[in-house]
Amino acid sequence: MSIKLARLGERGQEEPAVVTVDANGGEKYFSLAPLTRDIDGSFFANDGIGRTRQALRAGELPELSAAGLRVGAPIARPGSVVCIGMNYAAHAAESGSAPPEIPVVFLKPSNTVSGPFDAAPIPPSSEKYDWEVELGVVIGKEATYLSDASIAMDYVAGYVVANDLSEREYQLPGAAGQWTKGKSLPASTPLGPWLVPADEVDAGRLRLRSLVNGEGRQDSSTADLIFDVATLVHHVSQYMLLEPGDVILTGTPEGVALSGRFPYLQPGDVVELDIEGLGRQRQEFYRQGAAE
Repeated sequence: MSIKLARLGERGQEEPAVVTVDANGGEKYFSLAPLTRDIDGSFFANDGIGRTRQALRAGELPELSAAGLRVGAPIARPGSVVCIGMNYAAHAAESGSAPPEIPVVFLKPSNTVSGPFDAAPIPPSSEKYDWEVELGVVIGKEATYLSDASIAMDYVAGYVVANDLSEREYQLPGAAGQWTKGKSLPASTPLGPWLVPADEVDAGRLRLRSLVNGEGRQDSSTADLIFDVATLVHHVSQYMLLEPGDVILTGTPEGVALSGRFPYLQPGDVVELDIEGLGRQRQEFYRQGAAE
């Protein structure tokens, strides 16, 4: 029996849950309320995944109905969202850059995290809003100055689907262009629908895709990552403290609007993302009005 972690309910009122999947693909939902208040850093730091499995075996978790419930991000507001840029050679090329020789690292504010099916705002003055399907790595225990990449996977709790939405006009051109400006917009990091434990995923061979209005955009595999998950966790730990519940977004493959092959997102567009074994997202975009 495999499991997936989820958070269900209205924004700010999500309840932690676990989904069990049997050999025939049948799913059941159980509340994690007897174990934890939320799926957060404390949950992972205290062996939340192991305790969840034990509680399921003991029949200690009440079954629940997920029908009609909003699906929130499967992690409650990570302390850090660490992003890796240009980690697929073909995407680096379409961005006009050579493949990096060391990982390109930047941060997104944790308040950009949103649910996988939430309506997605395009900023009021944005003209170049772009999609990016990415494998998200969830940290399970504190990691700092790891000695070697060979131990890095011991610090990974699980994986999620992520959309690293990016405003390219804010990010790139001219002296004022900054990655922080282009990557920090509200609701620009949809996560989920689930968190799948690391020991149930071969993160090095996952197909990842994006579609806009039903038309294929990205279709690649994590086998094409320049820097794999272990390398990234080890590298990032040399420069910052990774805490339980933090998320590393591992980069996006080719097929984004920045390539010039596709139009940027417009109000009414629908983006769908999926990663093999980790689930599917869907966002419908709208123009956010300027504050009064």
